[in-house]
Amino acid sequence: MYSLIIRIVLLYLLTTFFTMNKRLEQFLGAENITQTQFAETLGVAKASVSHILAGRNKPGFEFIESLARKYPNLNLEWLISGRGRMYKDSPDASLISLLPDGSDDIPDGNGSAVQQDVHITKVVVFFSDGTFREIV
Repeated sequence: MYSLIIRIVLLYLLTTFFTMNKRLEQFLGAENITQTQFAETLGVAKASVSHILAGRNKPGFEFIESLARKYPNLNLEWLISGRGRMYKDSPDASLISLLPDGSDDIPDGNGSAVQQDVHITKVVVFFSDGTFREIV
């Protein structure tokens, strides 16, 4: 009886923390920041971030608290458990609506388009289960 409970608890902890480091890695990619930049923003040692991402250490309360203060739009429930979306205010718009309508014109943010020699080189799709797929 106790061995079953211990196995369930261990499975929960391994699943939570094993995938949490992957979700943190995914967050750094979405923010387009390096481990060093992330560590500096949080005010922690780069080695701390490296060890968490490698699964060697688990983030402590101070780490998560600092993360919440520095990145208020990050959904901590997603980071810790994988439930929900990465960002609290994630729009539900499809990726297609973000892309130009078949033209080579790139929107300039002011409602008009600017012709540029710019091409999409990579698209990263994030799924609600915390996984992502890079499309090249």
